[in-house]
Amino acid sequence: MLAASAISVAISPVQAHAAAKGKPSVAEAEQFLADAEQRLNKLNNEQARGAWVGANFITDDTEAISSFFAERFLTASGEVAIAARRYNGLKLKPESARKLKLLQQTLVFADAKEREAYTTIQAAMTGAYGKGKYCPKNADGTVGTCLALGEMEKVLAESRDPAKLKEMWVGWHAQSPAYKDRYAEYVALSNKGAKQMGFADTGLMWRAQYDMPPEAFEAEMERLWQQVKPLYDSLHTYTRHKLRQTYGPDVVPASGPIPAHLFGNMWSQTWDNLYPILKPASGASNYDLSKVLETRGTSAKDMTAYAERFYTSLGMQKLPESFWERSLLTKPKDRDVVCHASAWPIDEKDDVRIKMCITPTAENFTTIHHELGHIYYFLGYNKQPLLFRTGANDGFHEAIGDTVALSITPDYLQKVGLMEASQADNGGADAEVGQLLRRALSKVAILPFAYSVDKWRWDVYSGKTKPADYDASWWKLREQMMGMQRPAAMSAGGFDAGAKYHVAADVPYARYFLADMLQFQFHRALCREAGYTGPLHRCSVYGNAKAGAKLQAMLAMGSSKPWPEALKAISGEEKIDGGALLDYFAPLKTWLDAQNRQFAAADKK
Repeated sequence: MLAASAISVAISPVQAHAAAKGKPSVAEAEQFLADAEQRLNKLNNEQARGAWVGANFITDDTEAISSFFAERFLTASGEVAIAARRYNGLKLKPESARKLKLLQQTLVFADAKEREAYTTIQAAMTGAYGKGKYCPKNADGTVGTCLALGEMEKVLAESRDPAKLKEMWVGWHAQSPAYKDRYAEYVALSNKGAKQMGFADTGLMWRAQYDMPPEAFEAEMERLWQQVKPLYDSLHTYTRHKLRQTYGPDVVPASGPIPAHLFGNMWSQTWDNLYPILKPASGASNYDLSKVLETRGTSAKDMTAYAERFYTSLGMQKLPESFWERSLLTKPKDRDVVCHASAWPIDEKDDVRIKMCITPTAENFTTIHHELGHIYYFLGYNKQPLLFRTGANDGFHEAIGDTVALSITPDYLQKVGLMEASQADNGGADAEVGQLLRRALSKVAILPFAYSVDKWRWDVYSGKTKPADYDASWWKLREQMMGMQRPAAMSAGGFDAGAKYHVAADVPYARYFLADMLQFQFHRALCREAGYTGPLHRCSVYGNAKAGAKLQAMLAMGSSKPWPEALKAISGEEKIDGGALLDYFAPLKTWLDAQNRQFAAADKK
């Protein structure tokens, strides 16, 4: 027999605060914050577990489970946000005033049906992305073997057949139109939730989360992009010349945007896989980390252990045993999962996990160092109260692991036994240019992409870009900022932006642009702390406890202080600056410009 429910009888402490009358007091506000954090903490843990199951066992049922717990947390967040307004204007201690502000930077849905629809659509889009497959037709017209995203990405990475590259690109981008209408509905619902908290739209709410007015944040993004754009332009120009040599002038134009399918990546966001085409003509090292890892039979657990040892070499704790027991490190053979690498804090203790389909490649070696950066940030601030258990800003969270990855230098690889000294020296000065070029293909190439994803969404959320114009707006930005064009004509109902995970899953993307800037500032600061004085690109802080202590102190702050204070704690600077990135790649910029002048002179002959 089913027991009778008492839900209709009890009300939460937060609801009691919301119903309170009379003039609020400081003591009442403090109690409200304590009650709110206790309630949200429990629901946040439940939501994390539901989302974990939904991402690792993709079925209609797990999608519903994930949606259910997400809706519960969203409901509570909304109730808390509305109730928090009662205490605006009180003179609270700084910590409490910051918590009150953070509580109100969330979506609120007064209508339960809209709240349910929002979470349901969100789970459905994430699930649809994870299940997306391209099924090419055989010569006889029958459907051939269907390909998952990872298999298509492998073709883009390795093939040099432009027709095959275009087929994979178009095949994947044909999947997202299936949820375009749901995305448009989701945008409308999200905006309703933002408006109920006083924001004109969701994009404005996102931009308000950086301890500065939204318009100031937009100006900062543009300032930083203009600061580093000359380096990107040099890389793009050099890449055009090399792609023309590879594919010919009929495929790659002498000027104007370049077809997006030729950059070795489904979204052209990083160009690492073009390195064999782009590497210096002579002197470049023939060292191949991917080949070393594959030859040695390096397992997913081994790859993760290499990354863990980097962090412990800085004086940080070993990963909890539960991490190894509960993480998903390889792609299961019996089910669909979202393979996009991600790090998960399940509770406020030490249940932290990675979800990643690791393969023994140089790219995955870097990625797992990056993902453990999130994990060590989680562990660093897990003693903070709930509202401060996040990065100083979302760019900080992405930058930590990337900062560590900048220390994956030849010196580091030798110390961990993955490179011989003779391999590190092979090629001399040109080998060093090659190493910088390889890194720039991820760190520099991604800059305009990382900026444009949210620049596009800001216009979508504001209503400036309508659903009918999604693709036109998307490609206008990509042409203007990235110098790329769609490899096939746009079609009615297209939704190319939705072919990117972060759009389908509604994850803000400005964080990656900021992280690209911050990681070089962090790296420069940690190298100085370690006493290093040479060229920035040669520095590795592996094994340096002094640098590790500096990093750990910043991690422990979480979001308890405005991010400029966290930046100052690690770097002594209060403003994000692209100067460290430019310093790091200065030798490469000189080399690229020289190469481009030679190409230009040859073209005139």
